[in-house]
Amino acid sequence: WMSVAALSAGCISKGTAGGGLGGGAGAPMQGFRVAPMKKVRVGMIGVGARGTGAVRRIAQIPGCEVTALSDINPKRLDENLAWLKEHGYRAPDEWSRNGNEEAWKGLCDSDVCDVVYSATPRPLHAPINVYAMDHGKHVLQEVPGAFSIEECWATVEAAERNRRHCMMLENCCYGEEEMLAFNLIHKGKLGAIVQAEVGYQHDQRSLQYNPRDGRFWRIERHLRQHGNYYPTHGLVPAGRCLDINRGDRFEYLVSMETKSASFEQFGRDHFPAADWRHNAKMVRGDINMSMLRTAGGKIVTLIHNVCTPRPYDRGNLYMGTNGIYRSYPSLLMAWEEKTGDGGAEQYFSAEKALAVKEQYRHPFWKAAGEIAKKVGGHGGMDFIMDLRWAYCLQNGLPLDTDVYDLATYSSIVGLSEKSVNSRSAAADFPDYTRGGWKTALPFTVDEIDLNRFDFGAGALKG
Repeated sequence: WMSVAALSAGCISKGTAGGGLGGGAGAPMQGFRVAPMKKVRVGMIGVGARGTGAVRRIAQIPGCEVTALSDINPKRLDENLAWLKEHGYRAPDEWSRNGNEEAWKGLCDSDVCDVVYSATPRPLHAPINVYAMDHGKHVLQEVPGAFSIEECWATVEAAERNRRHCMMLENCCYGEEEMLAFNLIHKGKLGAIVQAEVGYQHDQRSLQYNPRDGRFWRIERHLRQHGNYYPTHGLVPAGRCLDINRGDRFEYLVSMETKSASFEQFGRDHFPAADWRHNAKMVRGDINMSMLRTAGGKIVTLIHNVCTPRPYDRGNLYMGTNGIYRSYPSLLMAWEEKTGDGGAEQYFSAEKALAVKEQYRHPFWKAAGEIAKKVGGHGGMDFIMDLRWAYCLQNGLPLDTDVYDLATYSSIVGLSEKSVNSRSAAADFPDYTRGGWKTALPFTVDEIDLNRFDFGAGALKG
């Protein structure tokens, strides 16, 4: 509903929402870069759990400064201001202390930051994308970056129109084992990748029925809509391994769901009969499964499950013409050095798997892994992610993922719902690149030169 309201208020472009072909609102953004930014001034919108972690990470990156904060909760603002003061950082400007839910626009309107880092509830993602870029800001947006095809096109057009970065903050792209897979695949150890199995399986029954902030925006999707509303944690790392939007693209998907059982049982078992949660009926099934096919003939199986009691899992399975890699529930791999030599008939021993991990550790983790683990954030991958975009902005490099990637992966929210509602009929992906994926440069195994940062004594304060 917030997206509809934003559209009617003129915050989101109406130009291509219906046709889905794109209006060519500006120059293509593939390979887009800006002049090196000696200091990256960051305005944070949303400083709850994820936003607070981001404030503390970004403040510790040399050449970055948190110059603005926005949140409707004064307690969150006070906690972040106190931490910054305690650790010797300049107090940022602030918006939203009065509870005004649109006060974030004042941050975007101001000249105190160059980059907006958004960690808000998901319905605000696309409105913030468009408004911030229309007011001259680069955007770093939490996942998913948008919720409908209409919002995806609006975000793409805003980036093209304003020549601004809009990167989706998919931290799992920077996980140590995801980056190991990326390195192995791009060094040819698994041959040509033909299939991947990825997803997000995380028992969130308690979190969704008992939200920390008292706002039920997570469970809202279960109550009203089908589909995979959180598709990116497993899929974006897979897309980088499959060169999506850089030589290949997703063409279509099919999606289906189980019935709703686990969520409803949890409600009955944990809340009294007078509580709405006791009798809540879910539209969405417990588990959504989608199959995506690429123009190059690869298939990705994508699963979303936050309802059933089970260990956390992102899948991370890649099947190639030479072998296989997976990192859940443990690090497993096998491949043939020579076609038909039988080397992939059994997984490598744990000792050999660890040796391979050390030999093929991604350069980001070789350079910054120890620092990342000290700063933290999901084992360090959050800090690697933030360090990387800061490095790219400070050195005038393209960001690792662009607005077309944000739109492509975010499209799965709407496409999976459409497919489920049509008895698993195929749903086509828009080509946000308008054919640019055919000639875009492929992903490469890049590096971070820590000599360009000053991580001297006392630099890490968190």
